[in-house]
Amino acid sequence: MDQRQALVAFGALSQETRLHIIRMLVVSGPDGMAAGAIAEKAEVSPSNVSFHLKELERSGLIAQQRESRSIIYTANYEALGGLIRFLMEDCCGGNPDICAPAAAVAACCAPATKEELQ
Repeated sequence: MDQRQALVAFGALSQETRLHIIRMLVVSGPDGMAAGAIAEKAEVSPSNVSFHLKELERSGLIAQQRESRSIIYTANYEALGGLIRFLMEDCCGGNPDICAPAAAVAACCAPATKEELQ
């Protein structure tokens, strides 16, 4: 992830409702959530949630796919991991022990490889 991408992502996350939505989608896992369920759980109107979902999608932090009559939104774990790695890449001034806890958290959320899925 480059600096421009990170700025767009942080801009998208710098709003309370969008941060709440991304956290819900991270918890929901690969199954994601329908837009209506997101609006209900976030306690915002469907038009309001639509605006926020569009901003999160534009930033690359979420993805959508149509399933029948619903649009399902999922967290883009690769992009979220890239954002964490962007923050940590110059970490610690040569002292990796300082960043070890944060790096371990980022590693636990890495997407599974094809070999791990088989």
